[in-house]
Amino acid sequence: MLNLNEALQTFFAESRALLHDMEDALLRLEEEPGDADALNAVFRAAHTIKGSAGLFGLSAIVEFTHEAESVLDLARDGRLDVDDALCGLLLQCKDHIEALLRQAEDGGPLDEQARATGGSLTARLLALNGHAASAGAALDLPAGATAQPLPPGDLDIDQGDCWHISLRFGPDVLRQGMDPASFIRYLGTFGQLVRVATVPASLPGLAALDAERCYLGFEIRYRSDCDKQAIESAFEFVREDCQLRILPPGSRVADFVNLIRQLPEDKLRLGDLLVSCGAVTQAELDAALKGQELHAELRPPLGQILVDEQVVRPEVVNAALSKQNEVRARQSQEAMYIRVLADKLDALINQVGELVIAGAGVSLLAQRNRDAALQEAMSSMSRLIEEVRDGAMRLRMVQIGETFGRFRRVVRDVSKELGKDIELQIHGGETELDKSIVERLGDPLTHLVRNAMDHGIEPPELRVARGKPARATIELRAYHDAGSIVTEVRDDGGGLDRERILAKAIERGLATPGQELSDAEVWNLVFEPGFSTAAQVSNLSGRGVGMDVVRSGIEALRGSVEIQSTAGQGSTIRIRLPLTLAIIDGFLMRVADVHLVVPLDMVLECVELAPGHAAGMNYCDLRGEVLPLLRLREHFALTGPRGRRQNIVVVRTHGGKAGLVVDELKGELQAVMKPLGDLFAAVRGVTGSTILGSGEVALALDVPSLLEQACVRRPGVPAAP
Repeated sequence: MLNLNEALQTFFAESRALLHDMEDALLRLEEEPGDADALNAVFRAAHTIKGSAGLFGLSAIVEFTHEAESVLDLARDGRLDVDDALCGLLLQCKDHIEALLRQAEDGGPLDEQARATGGSLTARLLALNGHAASAGAALDLPAGATAQPLPPGDLDIDQGDCWHISLRFGPDVLRQGMDPASFIRYLGTFGQLVRVATVPASLPGLAALDAERCYLGFEIRYRSDCDKQAIESAFEFVREDCQLRILPPGSRVADFVNLIRQLPEDKLRLGDLLVSCGAVTQAELDAALKGQELHAELRPPLGQILVDEQVVRPEVVNAALSKQNEVRARQSQEAMYIRVLADKLDALINQVGELVIAGAGVSLLAQRNRDAALQEAMSSMSRLIEEVRDGAMRLRMVQIGETFGRFRRVVRDVSKELGKDIELQIHGGETELDKSIVERLGDPLTHLVRNAMDHGIEPPELRVARGKPARATIELRAYHDAGSIVTEVRDDGGGLDRERILAKAIERGLATPGQELSDAEVWNLVFEPGFSTAAQVSNLSGRGVGMDVVRSGIEALRGSVEIQSTAGQGSTIRIRLPLTLAIIDGFLMRVADVHLVVPLDMVLECVELAPGHAAGMNYCDLRGEVLPLLRLREHFALTGPRGRRQNIVVVRTHGGKAGLVVDELKGELQAVMKPLGDLFAAVRGVTGSTILGSGEVALALDVPSLLEQACVRRPGVPAAP
């Protein structure tokens, strides 16, 4: 039995995805107003949301989206120019639909501002839709058009380049408050009424005449570039109470073929495709289906029946059949995907993690008991566990491009607000990382992008004076590096003002006059809470809130952030994050009585530290190159038994190399990462913990942070190139 609540939640999730697609398409449309595919994508998203909302009785969403859809219809028909103003209006409509979805999901009423926004947007949409015609005006025909009774039998529909509309209103249409003449008059607003003929066949004698009943039919010769659906929509409010037949002009066959190719893929049956493109009406389709049932023994194809009855041309049927085959092939591919709740996926990852720990425990037990058969069995089982782990982790990996894509709208809106011309460029959008990291990366990136636009990018006139192009560029870039994901926010603006930052730091007591600070140390001052060099507070920045939130947010993800800036050329803010927060391939080491783990992707090699190496020397010669050393025993002030020899684990970080001096090499392992908890949140260089098969706890090292901390203690010891 269908769970309505689950279906509703699915609707909300799918609608949010459709709105995201709508926004992307509108931004493309703003850049290229003639992009028909983008316009059709916007229309499909609005149409799907409206239809689905109607199933759940969400009338507010249906009514508002209907008006937006009508405007999109005008644009698709070429009766409304697609420009920046229209794209801006439709982007605001997308935002309001999103607000209506949130209100429906929360179950509360819309706030005053949202209601006012909805009313304003609806008025603007109605103005574009041309709904200002007076319902009580007389039926005014254009010059050359005729309105006269149609003699019996004179129903010639050889229309040439005109549509032929056969219209029979229901007898109670007047009692329902509808004026038949107003619908015909409305047709004249987007086409030419060449001839309007009345059909008085149902008109009774004068004694039986009821003034509140409609007896007249109409045969209309109509010239317009619009499609069949647009003509039919003119009678939308009386569609259930009238008989409507619309015959297209012969020149429309090619148009129908193109329409079929552009139809959304939710139509699979031949009849649905032909009705959707306007080649046949629903009544014609129903009649053909009844004829097919009457000849059940022969079961002629539906397309053949429609062609034989001269309802539709063979070319149109062939195009619909081709579309049908394409849709079926694509849907067979889509059937390979299913929607899974994130909670279920997280539970699976946790269970796989426990399986990894349990498997490590059994392997250790087999080694201690020297049971060869059990060791061999555990070797096979460990391989299978590793495959299960990798498969489960791939389920959590998502491309960062979707998160990057959301900033197109941010850059568009903020650049217009600031009066700047800024282009967003995205590189490495296919880079994958853990879903939980992607979800929490959005807020820090938002702060950085808005900051770059407000502070980094100069006004267009200043850029031109400095010899730069008036259009500025912000880049979002992602790539893999040393077992981590690096995300960069670059701009080609003016760069950070070193002297201004130092002056502000001295004013706030963060630095002293005459203190020598490196560029990196100066740039790091902007991450201090409340730090801002903005001359005035705006709705974008200047309150000193943002950069400290960025750093704390990134550090909460076991990541790091750094800044590079060149005066007059721009800045790069680089965020380094782990690939995943759940399970990693690690390398296990021992220092004193403490077990330590580093990501296996960072380990280049392991070598023995020469026995005669001086204890105070923090570097060594590695095949002719200088390798900086970090002695973990001294760094963490550990006491305990030393190994028979000391070893160097050579790791790569930030494009360089460094050596970690440890007592014992324990080998590879699958590490199930666990957070340290709030008590250890301030501990630098340690990013989490994992449980070994013996039940002991090993600490996971944050190598980049560890080396940075060591360099601060011992300045002037860079990583080897």
